[in-house]
Amino acid sequence: MQPSSSSSKLDRNAMEKKRRLQMKDLASRLATLIPKQPSKKRLPLPDLLDQAIAYVKQQKQNIDELERIRNEQNKGVEDGKDKTESSMFPVLAVRDMGSALEVNLITGLNKKVFLHEVCSVLEEEGAEAVSASYSTVGDKIFYTIYYRVYLTSIYDSIIYMHEQYIGELDVLSVVVYGQHVQY
Repeated sequence: MQPSSSSSKLDRNAMEKKRRLQMKDLASRLATLIPKQPSKKRLPLPDLLDQAIAYVKQQKQNIDELERIRNEQNKGVEDGKDKTESSMFPVLAVRDMGSALEVNLITGLNKKVFLHEVCSVLEEEGAEAVSASYSTVGDKIFYTIYYRVYLTSIYDSIIYMHEQYIGELDVLSVVVYGQHVQY
């Protein structure tokens, strides 16, 4: 009887070890799915679970908000008048990437495009266009242009250009240095 009880104890220990390893693996997978925290040390499992729950709740709120916006926009289209078309102002976003700039311009199909002015100002300031692309989605045109930049004073020119054309072109906003400036 002795050999069977010791083998069953070994089996239980092996099963428990396997279960612990599976739980550790699942916790590691969970940790990779939630955003990184500033702390470099590994979180205890209860804290990790709390963060995961908070993250899921936050994502749920984001989804609900985006669905609400989509429904409002769809309702405007169903009513026969697209609210975004009549209120769509061009949006200029400039992102600093060190020695490069990413310029994004979103404009409506029926709006006056000032892409040429943006390109002219940047090239006058010494920026060199590396690549450009555009796509049309619905009633909007999305332009993306990458520039190689040699001078940092280019940002002042972008803001100046934006202020110069704001009245004429009804530009809603510009993003420079990662900060959003509304007019």
